Amino acid sequence: MRLVADNLAGERGGETIFSKVGFTLDPGGCLLVTGPNGAGKSTLLRVVAGLLPVAAGTVGLESGGERWPDPAAACHYLGHLNGMKVALTVEENLRFWQQFMGEMHLAVDAALDSVGLGEIGHLPFAYLSTGQKRRAAIARLLVSHRPVWLLDEPTAGLDTASEAQFAALMRAHLKEGGMIVAATHLPLAIEGAGELRMGGNV
Repeated sequence: MRLVADNLAGERGGETIFSKVGFTLDPGGCLLVTGPNGAGKSTLLRVVAGLLPVAAGTVGLESGGERWPDPAAACHYLGHLNGMKVALTVEENLRFWQQFMGEMHLAVDAALDSVGLGEIGHLPFAYLSTGQKRRAAIARLLVSHRPVWLLDEPTAGLDTASEAQFAALMRAHLKEGGMIVAATHLPLAIEGAGELRMGGNV
């Protein structure tokens, strides 16, 4: 299975943000998308995730079969927002996403333990600190299996210890044959990761 983008272009508000972007990711591969603000990093991730239309070119998942027919079916998307209901508890949010996404991976309590939140799953999401909210959103990646993780500034709000913890989770995902595309201004401690520099390719 390979994630392949060829001559890809994306638009925002009717304006072309990037064009002529191409990359290939094999199982275990990680691509860091870098560049200045406004270069199209977030737009690229949303196009790959199927949240925005492809303006030109193609993006597809080769050899995904019926289980993973396209990138949208095969991906977890973690954007700037955490994708959680503030009135629900952390555990309720994760159970919702696990049932919605299917393909159970880790149990909710195990996922919370993996991000260091095992003692506060009963709390409403609104009660959490900024860093805890981000770690709960990372736990969402763990409760259901998807081979492709699309991550937009995933370490925003994390302290140094949490960054290291998340790096270990990403390395484990790659070791299991997963793929990661991450838009980031900061290094993610992923050895051998490729880089796609955005900006100047419109």
